[in-house]
Amino acid sequence: MSFLSAQALVADDLADMERLLLKKVGSDYPPLTEALRGLVQSGGKRVRPTLVLLAARFHPPRERKRLLSLAAAVEALHTATLVHDDVVDGARMRRGRSTLNTRWTPASTIMAGDYLFARAAALAADTQNPRVIQLFANALSVIVDGELRQAFTARDWDQPKDAYYKRIYGKTAALFEVATRATAVLGEASAEAEEALRAYGYHLGMAFQIVDDILDFVADETTLGKPAGSDLRAGIITLPVYYFMQQPERRARLMALAEGDAHAQDAMGEMVRLVRESDAIAQAKAEAEMFAEKAITALEIFPPSPHHQALIDIARYVVAREF
Repeated sequence: MSFLSAQALVADDLADMERLLLKKVGSDYPPLTEALRGLVQSGGKRVRPTLVLLAARFHPPRERKRLLSLAAAVEALHTATLVHDDVVDGARMRRGRSTLNTRWTPASTIMAGDYLFARAAALAADTQNPRVIQLFANALSVIVDGELRQAFTARDWDQPKDAYYKRIYGKTAALFEVATRATAVLGEASAEAEEALRAYGYHLGMAFQIVDDILDFVADETTLGKPAGSDLRAGIITLPVYYFMQQPERRARLMALAEGDAHAQDAMGEMVRLVRESDAIAQAKAEAEMFAEKAITALEIFPPSPHHQALIDIARYVVAREF
């Protein structure tokens, strides 16, 4: 089963979530409404709300509208983080379209992202479940922590692997985790089922971000929508870079390039090439596969079903994807 086949199992719910999200991101200020609706409609695979809707098949909530609110909240929060990321990274393209910060000032773009964060929180509140709201608030705190860790550890070439894990948990895995765990809470699942879905989301999110970090080196710029090695250019130490630097001679070569004119196109291109052509890519891929297998193992407490298989297939898709 492909990702699209898995997603097809919840196509009706996903379409209703999309309509709810578009409705809720509106404001009294037309330019803001137009910009945010453009962001929501600009594409994206809708991985996170798909996880919410599939996980809910194990323990369906009493009221469908609350489930749709949770799915929309998760996607709104994800979109808000992208708006802020584009400002921080100076990105001009995302999903083949110009980013908001190419048309607005950085301050205005940040405020638009803040508005989306607020709308995400309002959607989470619409679940009317105190534990879901608390989990959502905690996830938001972890996401901000992850972004700050990334900003403050840039060009820290000596950071341990554990620092990378903490960073990508905040950057990506925390939102995957809340997507599946909060769904269990909303459906009044047992503690065992809640923990299983939390573990699935956590491990899937870790695998997802590691693969993103691999693609930053091996995918072409057209597919990425940004220059290859953009994280390395910004001094962000991802797992492929960490593994590359474990060999002293390779570390010395990379540091020589980084300590020179690291922004020169030829130096940056050489740094990216060195990592891309090394075994560090395969090492990172093996780690992503390990996390994906842990995600699949977490689901073993549930009986076989189409949505169970769909979640397994999504875990396999995450590590096999090329974009």
